[in-house]
Amino acid sequence: MTKRSVTHMREIVFDTETTGFKPSEGHRLVEIGCVELINHVPTGAVYHTYINPQRDMPEGAFEVHGLSEQFLSDKPLFEHVADDFLEFVGDAPLVAHNANFDMTFINAELKAANKPTLPDGQSIDTLAIARKRFPGAQASLDALCRRFNVDNSSREKHGALLDAELLAEVYLELIGGREPGLVLEEKKAAAEAARNGGPVTPRRARPTPLPSLITDDERTAHRAFVAEFGDKAVWLKEASN
Repeated sequence: MTKRSVTHMREIVFDTETTGFKPSEGHRLVEIGCVELINHVPTGAVYHTYINPQRDMPEGAFEVHGLSEQFLSDKPLFEHVADDFLEFVGDAPLVAHNANFDMTFINAELKAANKPTLPDGQSIDTLAIARKRFPGAQASLDALCRRFNVDNSSREKHGALLDAELLAEVYLELIGGREPGLVLEEKKAAAEAARNGGPVTPRRARPTPLPSLITDDERTAHRAFVAEFGDKAVWLKEASN
């Protein structure tokens, strides 16, 4: 009997926190959070670290993530965690919300640490996916959590690992949601993570079915669009035949 090989598709959903918007203006990474998916199922394996940016924390950035210069002062420098980060990521696709922002910061830090940078083609941008799937609708992580009924009540401030965990749930919904058959895959992935010595985090069950994905504004806009056809609508002609 020939033993059938099983292909494992590995993806990393990640998020970063920074001191500002552009590395070119002297801003630095202060936190990285990563969540591993295998065959679109969270395995419970994560990577998380705070980073000492070796600079002050602008007030605007502090208001976003709450990480102070004092809190970060005894955290490792990026160059000391770069190898661990690269080992965790490997060559897996990197899923991020507004991926260009996170990839720009990651690669600026890797370059400064004399480490190999990550190709842009390795990233998947959930913001672009959301805007294409729901044109004209709000596409922030909070908005997508509301749309897909993902519980983000603990998100008082931005946090890289928490946001990566939320984004993992949002990403799975954006690409079509989890099918019933994936429950078995989830158990297999968790068992594999346990065998490999990785942490296993039980996935939270959805308490209620997903609501309609159509917002009130989108429903109103659709009705107005349909009304423009009047009695010339093709479907009315088909119904009368």
